[in-house]
Amino acid sequence: MVRDIVRSRILLARSSRQATADDLAIGADLADTLAAHSDGCVGMAANMIGERVCIIAVLDRNGRPRVMYNPSIVWHEGPYQTEEGCLCLEGTRPATRWRRIAVEYQDSSMRARTGRFEGLEAEAIQHEIDHCDGVVI
Repeated sequence: MVRDIVRSRILLARSSRQATADDLAIGADLADTLAAHSDGCVGMAANMIGERVCIIAVLDRNGRPRVMYNPSIVWHEGPYQTEEGCLCLEGTRPATRWRRIAVEYQDSSMRARTGRFEGLEAEAIQHEIDHCDGVVI
């Protein structure tokens, strides 16, 4: 189900709780909402649809939403400066990101996974993990 986008900086600045199997429907809604906004958005976190739970969705290289529950960056290299926008906020802001990252997360079966990402996909994952931590850039 496509959900409305939260635009309140106060709500977005609150950190999220860890996801459980009870939150799988939120992940599905997040993927649907990202797909509906894929013309101008490459990633979303659950707090962007009003749910304070650590779930993100990012478009993979094929343009499909990849949902990650409880993602955590466990390795990174190649810092760089960039400008990022956010569907929730107007304009762009500077950010420091890593070119390549490894992320531990759980998939939609709540199985532990590890993935390596680079480029725009890595940048989007980092941005959405910031959302889970209540960091608003």
